[in-house]
Amino acid sequence: MAKRETLFKTEVDLCAAFLEWLKRYPEWTAYAETEGWDILLAHRDGTQIGIQAKLSFNMKVLEQAIECGGGWQTIGPDYRAVLVPEDTGVQFVCDALGLVLISAGRRYRGMPSGTPVEFIPAFDEQNWTRWHYHNPEKRHQLPRYIPDVQAGAASPCVLTKWKIAALEICAVIELRGHVTRADFKRAGVDHRRWIESWLEPALGVPGAWTWKKDQGPLFQQAHEKVYPQVLADVRARFL
Repeated sequence: MAKRETLFKTEVDLCAAFLEWLKRYPEWTAYAETEGWDILLAHRDGTQIGIQAKLSFNMKVLEQAIECGGGWQTIGPDYRAVLVPEDTGVQFVCDALGLVLISAGRRYRGMPSGTPVEFIPAFDEQNWTRWHYHNPEKRHQLPRYIPDVQAGAASPCVLTKWKIAALEICAVIELRGHVTRADFKRAGVDHRRWIESWLEPALGVPGAWTWKKDQGPLFQQAHEKVYPQVLADVRARFL
């Protein structure tokens, strides 16, 4: 018997295919690698779905997705899901744990290689409103910007609150040429680490700092899609 074609080589490929498929549901916004989820989905009405992805259904993905650890009753998504290439007969396990099983349709022999991968279940309202509701006291706080990171990536460069604040500091320096202690306070960043590692006193500007040599692109290069948005916001808000 011929071995079945592998739909996805990596978790990144799996997540990318799912996010491409999800574009048919514009009411959902995807936040990659956010709040510990491979993908955190937010509906326009505020509903959240936390998704953990794996190339095979195993105990690790269950550990990541189920309600466990301190604080899960306080904050979390409304629904929890696991994303796998195919349903290997584990629907009953997910049902028992209150998880949504999201699996991909398989390209059968003879189908064109470019045939889009389908996922089930559908994400229309008549489906997700019937899923197990986890009733969190608070939902996750969403980042101000859509993370520019690949969902499912190993050791992803997560767009944290600190990263966004750091990008704001970078934007101030780019726009003004230096940064002051007041700018750090406004961004919510401790200035001490910066002046120890990345900044030096700005010539002719008392109480201000600028980049040390070769330190300027440090943060911007890690978030090339988000930084222009931060730069525009800082230009409008601060300067």
